[in-house]
Amino acid sequence: MFARVALAAIIASAPAAHGPVAQDRVVSADPVDHTPHVLDGIVNAIAVVGRTVVVGGSFSEVSDAARKVVVARANLFAFDLPTGRILAAFAPMVPGPVYGLAAGDDGTVYVGGEFYSLNNARARGLARVRLSDGALVPGFAPNLVGGTVNTLARQGGSLYVGGDFTGPRQALARLDATTGAADPGFAIRPGGPLTPKVKVHALALARGRLLVDGSFTTLDGQSRPQLGLIDVTGPVARVAPWRTDTYAHKCADTFPSYVRGLDFSPDSSYFVVVTTGGPKGGICDTAARFETFAKGSAIRPTWVNATGGDSLYAVAVTGAAVYVGGHQRWLNNPQGRDTPGPGAVARPGIGAIHPSTGMALGWNPTRERGIGVKAFSAQPTGLLVGSDTTRLGREYHARIGMFPLP
Repeated sequence: MFARVALAAIIASAPAAHGPVAQDRVVSADPVDHTPHVLDGIVNAIAVVGRTVVVGGSFSEVSDAARKVVVARANLFAFDLPTGRILAAFAPMVPGPVYGLAAGDDGTVYVGGEFYSLNNARARGLARVRLSDGALVPGFAPNLVGGTVNTLARQGGSLYVGGDFTGPRQALARLDATTGAADPGFAIRPGGPLTPKVKVHALALARGRLLVDGSFTTLDGQSRPQLGLIDVTGPVARVAPWRTDTYAHKCADTFPSYVRGLDFSPDSSYFVVVTTGGPKGGICDTAARFETFAKGSAIRPTWVNATGGDSLYAVAVTGAAVYVGGHQRWLNNPQGRDTPGPGAVARPGIGAIHPSTGMALGWNPTRERGIGVKAFSAQPTGLLVGSDTTRLGREYHARIGMFPLP
């Protein structure tokens, strides 16, 4: 049980984090005691705006940390990071799952998902919402049509959006963060889908590079199987000269597209990608590190850490550790096939990997596995975790929790 007072003193002046957050040590395995609970469903996304944590997913009720007060929340709620107090005035009506969140300026948050309205006003899959009262921000009017928003990443005046929508761009767009208008300088088109409809699963931004993964095999006609980097340093975005065929290999037939979470290191020099895919070995059900500014058409991962047959969905890279989450039972398990092979270490539901060696660290708080961790958010004071289960670090923390820095 971690002291709330110490954490509050550290967080009180913490700024919003829009990019990778550096930490100089591994977080504690003992979660803080004061985070609220999500009482049903699943948490898919977390964003932090100043000292406010915004949580999105598919759920209908949340409670305070003591489980004495239960309030209705339609797939979106917010709480104060230092104290865990649920924001009473922030209760937007979102009639569908939330999959992506991004911090906005002036006390706002961008919300993406599978919905057609918000607060009974038209909002097709994407909205900007005020934290003060949960109202839509006037003037933000994106014209997304034909599908769902899965992931968001914001940098300055630009909002990057990924999903399976068909307009104003296919699956991937850069919008004006104030108006929602599509940027004519960004027309990168994912193509050659491995699924009936091309889908972008995850985005990350760092040092002029947009990292994107999904069910595509090409970006602007250039071969980029399931993973690519886009140069966004200039007014016109271009596919970067970086390619790997690592994810051109096939996993189980039920996972034609299997790349899921990704995150840059705090210095942007490398990134880590996690996958699902089934117990076939190879790159299925793994975490893999790649160097951001390598060039070539056959870039190989610096290291790969395999679960031996269990999916990883989320990753957070802090410099001190690479945190991975899913419904895995083991890490360091390249020879496992739903079994612990030689060298495997138990890391149920959550684990940490050394950024340089690619081997599991000793950090092992454990988590009730369920479907898996779907969201991490590294902060200057710790690591927020969102999932679908109620046990985190051997304590009751329903679907949302935080491991503090010791």
